[in-house]
Amino acid sequence: MLAVLAAAWALLAAAFLAALLLLRRGGGTPARRPGGGGGLSGLFQDLIRYGKTKGGCGQRPAWLRLLQVPKRWFTHFYVVSVLWNGFLLIWLFRAEFLRGSLPLWIQHVHHALGRDSQSEDTDSEHFSALLVLLLLWLHSCRRLAECLWTSVFSNGVIHIVQYCFGLGYYIAIGSTVLCQVPTNVRNGKELSVHICWYHIVGVMIYIWASLHQHRCLVILANLRKSKSGKVVSLSHSVPFGDWFERVSCPHYFAELLIYVSMAITLGFHNVTWWCVVMYVLFNQALAAVLCHEFYQKNFSSYPKHRKAFIPFVF
Repeated sequence: MLAVLAAAWALLAAAFLAALLLLRRGGGTPARRPGGGGGLSGLFQDLIRYGKTKGGCGQRPAWLRLLQVPKRWFTHFYVVSVLWNGFLLIWLFRAEFLRGSLPLWIQHVHHALGRDSQSEDTDSEHFSALLVLLLLWLHSCRRLAECLWTSVFSNGVIHIVQYCFGLGYYIAIGSTVLCQVPTNVRNGKELSVHICWYHIVGVMIYIWASLHQHRCLVILANLRKSKSGKVVSLSHSVPFGDWFERVSCPHYFAELLIYVSMAITLGFHNVTWWCVVMYVLFNQALAAVLCHEFYQKNFSSYPKHRKAFIPFVF
C-alpha cells in the first residue's frame, strides 16, 4: 500500500506546483482594488501567503481577516512534531531493538499504508527508517528551540487553514517514515545495525544544511536586535551574509536539502520519500517566490543577482 502513500504526497506536490504556476501566470501581486481581495482570487492569495507577504493580498474582506492566527503560532508545529515524532521514535526503537511491539492502533494504520509484511527487507532498511525518524525529530527540536529563543516574530498572520495544515503535516511526515518498514517490524528479532555509505553521506548533508539554516535564521533575527541582543524593531530589512548572498530565502533552500539528505539516508530508492521531497520543493519554492517578490517591491536597492530559492537556478 506504499503506492497509495506515495500518490498522496505526489498529489500534494502537484497542488503546490499548480499554485506556483498560477501565481507566476498571474504576475505575482494582484492589483489593489477598493474593497478587493474577495472571490476565488482573493481566497487563493490569502491561502498561499503568510507573514510579511500577506500585504500582497490587498485589502481583504472582514470575513477573511477573521480566519487568521498569529504567525508566531508556527511554534505549535514544532511542539506537535517533537511530541508526536518523539513518541513514534521511542516505539520504533523498542520494536527494533527491544523486541517490543507497536501500539495496536498504530499497527492498524501501519498495516493499511505501510509496506507489505511479506516484502523483502534488510537490516539496513530498518536502520535507515529509524535514523531518518531520529533526524526528523532532531530537526523539529532545533526548529522549536529557534522559534522560542532565536527568531523574532512580528505581528504577521497566517490563515487558519495553513495553521491546521501545518499541524497535520508534522503528524503525517513522521507516520510516513514509520510506514517505510514492514508491518511485522522485526518478528521478534533484534536489529543488527549495519551502517552503509549512504547513511554517512545523508547525515553529513543533513548537518551541513542544518548549520546553514540556523545561521540564516540567526541573521534574520539579528536584523531586529541591537548588538546587546535586545529586540529594537519588528520591521523588515534586507539580510546579508551566508547563503543570503545568493538567494532571498536560503533557510527554505536548506529545508529542501534537509529532506533530500533524508532521501539519501533511506538509500536513494525510496519513491515515497522522493514524493515528500517534491512536495517540500514546490511548497518552499512558492513561499520563496512570494518573499522574493516582497523584497524586490519594498527595497529599491535589493541585490539584482539574488535568486529566490535555489542559487543560480531559481
